[in-house]
Amino acid sequence: MNARVSERRIRNNRLRRKRQLQRHITMFLLTFILVISVSSLFFALRTKAQSNDEEVLYKYYKSVMVQEGDSLWNYAECYGNNRYYETNQDYIKEVMEMNFLDTDEITAGQYVILPYYSPEFT
Repeated sequence: MNARVSERRIRNNRLRRKRQLQRHITMFLLTFILVISVSSLFFALRTKAQSNDEEVLYKYYKSVMVQEGDSLWNYAECYGNNRYYETNQDYIKEVMEMNFLDTDEITAGQYVILPYYSPEFT
């Protein structure tokens, strides 16, 4: 009689462990699917598609010898593209960093490297 009770208890324990394992696997799969779904939704909303009619511009750099009367503000007006720089000051800040300038003052005969954007890919 004791042997039957022990066997029944062992069988019930096995069934209980099997159900617990199935629940754990199901919860893991549901969690995984939920994480993938939320991630996909998040990145789909953040993706910014480029329209076909929008012109693609490539960034280039050129070395320019400063002429009399030139200033970084003149270069910002000429080369600073408003799609990539919010203000002329942003363009000037980049030029100053690239050329290791402490101020926005430049002198004739000095060479500066200027970034610019062009639709041509070379």
